[in-house]
Amino acid sequence: MLTALALEGGTRTYTGSALAEEVEGIGASLQAFGGWDATTVSLACLADRLEEALELLAEVVLFPAFPDEEVARIREQQLASLRQREMDPASLASDRAAELFHAPHVPYSRPVGGSLESVGCFGSREAATLAVERYRPHGGGLVVAGDVDAEEVAELATRLLEGWDGQAPEGRDFAAAPRFPGVTVHVVDRPGAVQSEIRVGHPGVEMKHPDYHALIVVNTVLGGAFTSRLNLNLREHHGFTYGVRSRFAFRRSAGPFNVATAVAIDSTAPAVREIIHELRVMADEGPTEAEVDAARDYVVGVFPLQLETTSQVAARITELIVYDLPDDHHATFRDRIRGVTHEDAATAAGRHIRPDHVTVVVAGDADQVVGPLEALGIGPVTVHEVQGKE
Repeated sequence: MLTALALEGGTRTYTGSALAEEVEGIGASLQAFGGWDATTVSLACLADRLEEALELLAEVVLFPAFPDEEVARIREQQLASLRQREMDPASLASDRAAELFHAPHVPYSRPVGGSLESVGCFGSREAATLAVERYRPHGGGLVVAGDVDAEEVAELATRLLEGWDGQAPEGRDFAAAPRFPGVTVHVVDRPGAVQSEIRVGHPGVEMKHPDYHALIVVNTVLGGAFTSRLNLNLREHHGFTYGVRSRFAFRRSAGPFNVATAVAIDSTAPAVREIIHELRVMADEGPTEAEVDAARDYVVGVFPLQLETTSQVAARITELIVYDLPDDHHATFRDRIRGVTHEDAATAAGRHIRPDHVTVVVAGDADQVVGPLEALGIGPVTVHEVQGKE
């Protein structure tokens, strides 16, 4: 991630400030980001400034300079961000959940933005080495969405990216594996907190899994919409929270399945009880036929809203490259969702929602929540101190 951010710090031709001026001068915006599965450099511009924009994009990708002062600035910004995340209850709970859901050998157990230790060691040498090794065209792609001519784009890309070749080392394959057997509860102690941030989950499935479409329907019923079971239970029936969501993080390998909410401190244990109850009912019984029908209609209906802008279209096409999906993945998406049957949804729910193997993470006041959580009898409760706490 840091190397991607440092791409904006300058090239062989432009300093960081000069690069920013060039981009702004043509009315464009440039962003680089490193995620779990890919590094993306994106640039938005007017169609009639495409050539100038692609020239700058090629300069950034092919000839990054990683000047010491810019890398140091980005490093300090990231360190400040990490310290802030330790103080923010929602970020703290999410970061600890990722760590505790997955076995230590699974990369997803580590923060995508690094740790205080790993970021503190980051410098120009590390950035340059990674860029030389990883930023290669084979396995990547150039995506251009807008009112442009395909042949013109191909000609520009061939000319501007001439001489750029090579393939990055193969990514390490790894299987999803939970950190703990059975159900475990982990309290990240925040003395005096009046609310608890709750995360409940376990390793999920990869983007290319055959149950992908069925799980989208299942999750819409469970916690992916305002009318979901979790929201109706925790918000409408019990009044524990303003909102609760669940999601499968579909990645190249199995990302986490996660339920997330925030509740008043005295509602912590009851909310955890109800979340696990809803997971158990969904896993054992699946959604009803009426729920499947409504979820299919909802997912099909909102899908076009995710393709309204050129940036959204480009992002969707990029997914085909990153996740090695078939070219018709998005074109057939709504038909595949319509084809999810009640039996498909029930089978997928029983296969991939595992209430007997969840990890529960609570960021809250340990003195107030540990006793009630232990009284639930769902699994051992461990208290963790906040990292860096005096």
